[in-house]
Amino acid sequence: MSKYWSKLAAAIKPYVPGEQPKDKKYIKLNTNENPYPPSPRVIEAIKAAADDTLRLYPDPTCSGLRQTIARYYGLSDSQVFMGNGSDELLAFCFPAFFNPEGLPILFADITYSFYPVYCRFFAVPCETLPLDDEFRMPVEAFFKPNGGILIANPNAPTGRFLELSAIEAILQRNSDSVVIVDEAYVDFGGESAAGLIGKYDNLLVVQTLSKSRSLAGLRVGFALGHEDLIAALLRVKDSINSYTLDRLALAGAQAAIDDDGYFRQTTAKIIRNREETVQRLVALGFTVIPSTANFIFISHQSIAAETLFTRLRERGVLVRYFKLPRIDNWLRVSIGSEAEMAALTQELEKILLP
Repeated sequence: MSKYWSKLAAAIKPYVPGEQPKDKKYIKLNTNENPYPPSPRVIEAIKAAADDTLRLYPDPTCSGLRQTIARYYGLSDSQVFMGNGSDELLAFCFPAFFNPEGLPILFADITYSFYPVYCRFFAVPCETLPLDDEFRMPVEAFFKPNGGILIANPNAPTGRFLELSAIEAILQRNSDSVVIVDEAYVDFGGESAAGLIGKYDNLLVVQTLSKSRSLAGLRVGFALGHEDLIAALLRVKDSINSYTLDRLALAGAQAAIDDDGYFRQTTAKIIRNREETVQRLVALGFTVIPSTANFIFISHQSIAAETLFTRLRERGVLVRYFKLPRIDNWLRVSIGSEAEMAALTQELEKILLP
């Protein structure tokens, strides 16, 4: 700790992303990246955009991309907000909607671990709501006074999906609070809450192009909601950085949204890989939480998760292990290609059935 650090820098405990090793080549099933490449149209669009116009600032309003996304979801472009990945969007949400001196915001005790980091960073009070023993969310827990609500749907790291009827019940019981539905993984079997935006002006849906559209390296996210919510996000963004997306990102993201056929083809392959992998792991004695994400949450009664994590890493397979209460005997496994998931199964068989 340096004497030059602020009190905030000294006190916060940052989010720790999944390992990105450089010592050798691994089968990477630890950061929920898409195993398939982006649409060829994305590469073409980025190459076309890499010209002498890079000397100019990008469009700060992201107008073309916003219009494309608005058409895709049947909204107006004034209901779309763009950001540098969904994590930046979530960070903007805290000063836009949550008050340090207000009631606590609510989210699950087992969920995306960036939420409590943001709470500490922005000094926003929070209350965590316990999932049940099978990692399901008791919807009624949200029926209490609060300063806002955050729901990852599907949840991370469990993969469980909360039905839209439950989301709607939460919206109805919290008309004075902003309800943020974080849908980073919704395209792998869930149903987006974007269709509810016309009914509820307190709903903000956050999505990313990192997962289902294979653009984790491009850093593009978007939020959908009532114009008043979007206006608040714009006020925050333009107080920090007006140019959040560069010209290459804008071009590539628009091409990814336009190529809906490729998107549906790759997500269908990942869903198929997930279901086939679940069957193999259940046959090996694993407990697998039902998932609508591009990852699964698994546990084995005869070998500790940390031991499995270590042995898989030694064999060149990376998965994610969280040494945290209630989930320290579980592993999150990203869904890779057919060959990668077959290799995972083979290595697990060698560990479990020597």
